[in-house]
Amino acid sequence: MAAAASSSFLKIGSTISSHLSQSPQIKPFSLSLSPPPALLFLNRRPATALKQSGHGRRRRAATVTNSVAQERPAVDMDERVQKVHSIVEFDEALKQAKSRLVVVEYAASNSDQSKRIYPFMVGLSKACSDVNFLLVMGDESEELKALCAREKVDRVPHFTFYKNMEKIHEEDAIGPDELVGDVLYYGDNDAPIHQLHSREDVESLIRQHKADGKLIVLDVGLKHCGPCVKVYPTVVKLSKQMDNVVFARMNGDENESCMQFLKEMEVIQVPTFVFVRDGVLLGRYVGSGKGELIGEILRYQGVRVT
Repeated sequence: MAAAASSSFLKIGSTISSHLSQSPQIKPFSLSLSPPPALLFLNRRPATALKQSGHGRRRRAATVTNSVAQERPAVDMDERVQKVHSIVEFDEALKQAKSRLVVVEYAASNSDQSKRIYPFMVGLSKACSDVNFLLVMGDESEELKALCAREKVDRVPHFTFYKNMEKIHEEDAIGPDELVGDVLYYGDNDAPIHQLHSREDVESLIRQHKADGKLIVLDVGLKHCGPCVKVYPTVVKLSKQMDNVVFARMNGDENESCMQFLKEMEVIQVPTFVFVRDGVLLGRYVGSGKGELIGEILRYQGVRVT
């Protein structure tokens, strides 16, 4: 029975490899008979380096298309943005948040950019109930100036993201679109996307959906990858619209197990989207193009894309 199963997987894999060789975007792969069938694609040679694919992130947003951006409440009307007035209050807010994402805007009263971006953060705070938002006015007092110096903030507006009291991401001079993408990427837990933290998590997900025939789309990225953040809102939207597709995400630099998984999969650029069905690797798409990603998903769903 085991030999028959292995033979079946080889046949499927050979057919897929032949098909993928005609596509310039997807690299064909070979199957090994030694691992269990559901994990055949994990036996790959290690990669030597990681780099980000595509161009760097835009420092300004030209247009705002997210519904959050349509709200511009007055600063004094916000309810979910906590204004911090001391270092003790700041540290306590991070401590109380525990594993929840905390987004901190460092601003100044004389900064026009701070005034323009703040209403968008207020709108996000109302839309993302699982994220905490803080505002630090760096020129309010000498103590808050010292806080900015401690957190190495030397320009405003500056956004820093914390989890478990640790800084996980930061950047300045961003627009509303980038802010929305960052919050979704680092903290939105409402989307039906499986968050994978180890190779074992990947194996478990594959076994879970091996029999139901659903396509698994695994989004592999890095914590500080601009293109990964840029494409993630599209992944969130697709996960809510495609009930017959399973979406998952892994940050390769989260821990050693994740990094080892990337090496075994020969992931050398991020974001990389891996497509799996019935325990077999169908192919991958490398890049952050929204249209290209949607096209690849539809192709592996059997929808003819012209």
